[in-house]
Amino acid sequence: MTAERAEPQPTAAVPQLPPAASRPTTAAEFQAAMVHLYRGEVGRANTWRSRLDGTTNWAVLTTATTLSFAFSSPTNTHVLVLVNSLFILFFMYIEARRYRFYDLWRSRIRLIEVEFFAEMLTPSPEADDSWRALLADDLLHPRFSIPIWEALGRRLRRNYIWLFAVLFLSWCVKVLIHPFSTSESGELLARIAIGPLPAWFVLSAGVAFNSFLAWLLISTREQRHYHDEGLPRAEARQRMGTGELP
Repeated sequence: MTAERAEPQPTAAVPQLPPAASRPTTAAEFQAAMVHLYRGEVGRANTWRSRLDGTTNWAVLTTATTLSFAFSSPTNTHVLVLVNSLFILFFMYIEARRYRFYDLWRSRIRLIEVEFFAEMLTPSPEADDSWRALLADDLLHPRFSIPIWEALGRRLRRNYIWLFAVLFLSWCVKVLIHPFSTSESGELLARIAIGPLPAWFVLSAGVAFNSFLAWLLISTREQRHYHDEGLPRAEARQRMGTGELP
């Protein structure tokens, strides 16, 4: 006997959806989507904003611990204060990188606020929908709104300049009073020297380090004229699509 071949069963027809271009969203759908997008971007911005506080807390705790140990005994070396300055610079770099991500989400939030919510509250006759294309392009191709140097300058100006100032003054006091107070230049130069490194080398490195911080403050000061948390409408549009890729 030969086995009978099973007849193929007809498959259910898969409904063909029309292309997205022929299915425009309604006003209610668009508003609901924008509200959910806004809430999601606010959540992202808050997450990265909280991470900024973490690096600042690390820097403050490290500085307090270092200074407490350095001044606890006249025999403790001042090199700890110099090494701590490098750690603070590293923390500032980490925080600047996190700040760029925070600023990415915040720029989108501000664009939605000034173009969508503000327009719903007080419609403007000269308003247009070009902001939708800017937002869509940023969603498809996310870009940082500010370069790393400007982020470093902002974090230095807001928080870290005070830590560096405290470290500099503490180093000067440490050299002057430990192991005993003195004002003789020869004795001071002997204290400044670190092992095989002469005093002039240590002082030159310190001048270069602080010159870099001063350059960072000056070179990034005038690049943004608006308040961080309140971008005007024109500036919010300008920042979209003009940054660099993450």
